[in-house]
Amino acid sequence: MKNNLAVNGGPKTIDKKFPWPVFDQTDIEVVTDIASTGNWGNPNCDDRVMALEDEFASYCGTKYALTCVNGSVALRLALIACGVRPGDEVIVPPYTFIATASVVLEANCVPVFVDIDPDTYNIAPAEIERAITKRTRAIIPVHFAGQACDMDRIMAISKKHNLRVIEDACHAHGAEYKNKKLGSIGDAGCFSFQSSKNLTSGEGGMIVTNDDSLYDMMNSLRNVGRVKGGQWYDHHNLGCNYRITQLQSVLLLNQLKRLEEQTRKRNENGLYLNSLLKEIDGITPLARGLGETLHSYHIYIFKYDRTKFNDLPKKEFSEMLAAEGVPCFMGYPYPLYKQPLFQEKNFMCYAIPDEVDYSEVSCPVTEKACYDEAVWIMQNSMLGSKDDMMKFAEAIRKIQKAVL
Repeated sequence: MKNNLAVNGGPKTIDKKFPWPVFDQTDIEVVTDIASTGNWGNPNCDDRVMALEDEFASYCGTKYALTCVNGSVALRLALIACGVRPGDEVIVPPYTFIATASVVLEANCVPVFVDIDPDTYNIAPAEIERAITKRTRAIIPVHFAGQACDMDRIMAISKKHNLRVIEDACHAHGAEYKNKKLGSIGDAGCFSFQSSKNLTSGEGGMIVTNDDSLYDMMNSLRNVGRVKGGQWYDHHNLGCNYRITQLQSVLLLNQLKRLEEQTRKRNENGLYLNSLLKEIDGITPLARGLGETLHSYHIYIFKYDRTKFNDLPKKEFSEMLAAEGVPCFMGYPYPLYKQPLFQEKNFMCYAIPDEVDYSEVSCPVTEKACYDEAVWIMQNSMLGSKDDMMKFAEAIRKIQKAVL
């Protein structure tokens, strides 16, 4: 039976490409039109950047939206504007992209890693509460893969301890928690428009907020320290040029028209794929029904139990599944605190206390997800058909049958 596997030269279960980004002639036209004006920069009299910010704020249900060069900078600007000081502690999950933690270091603060929930792979509220010290100033919950964190509990913890909450919604464009768009619940919400993201212009970022003073400070920081009503060469705060261009903005404005429909399609397919995979012994979809009313499925994640696949290692299983035509891979190989940056303390920051040491940090749920359990299917394939979802499940069954 193993010879029937695509990895060994057999036929693929699904022989189909899932293109990304999705675009048509209208995207080409809007970029061509703005290019032909010569008004490419920001700020500019033909300000498509402001139009994008207004449209995105309206979409998220927030008072403000602020563009910037990428999602990492969005997190950094929000964190600094929230008033953290050198040596302060910021709570983050270890199952996320490096930027969630590295921006904390860039702000001369100390990332404190707390474990994730085994059912959702999102930061565990009970672990947040246990990690709070007198130095804690903020929490960065990551809506990982587009699944909403338990925001009611996180906001209650933040209120109890007077902490700022910055939502990392870089996977969560269009997703909702109790019918509220993610990013709109905490003090600020941050998004990425990098090329793999569900809303993309190749690069770019956005911050949303309802806080007037926070918006004013973030606006200043992303615009070389200028302030509202000030002169062009007046610089009041330690900012930099983190602005995006008119070209990116028109592309995002056009792409935004598709986002809600695409998000609902991903959510629908995710629920259907859950129903198929839960019937396979050794495969467990991540939990739903915990407050999320719309899941963006930037990544579809399921848990893999190698004991039900003749002890086949996760890496080999992922490679077999990818060979069958399922756009997937094994996800993060290890938690963030195992990265050389943290193990070798290559911080290049003046305010991290000498006693900060990540060599003994252990988050068992995260380690199990990285080493043994988590398999990722990418967001572009979640825009496929129900038949595609059936073939994803069929491919897993094919592998299981071949290895047993």
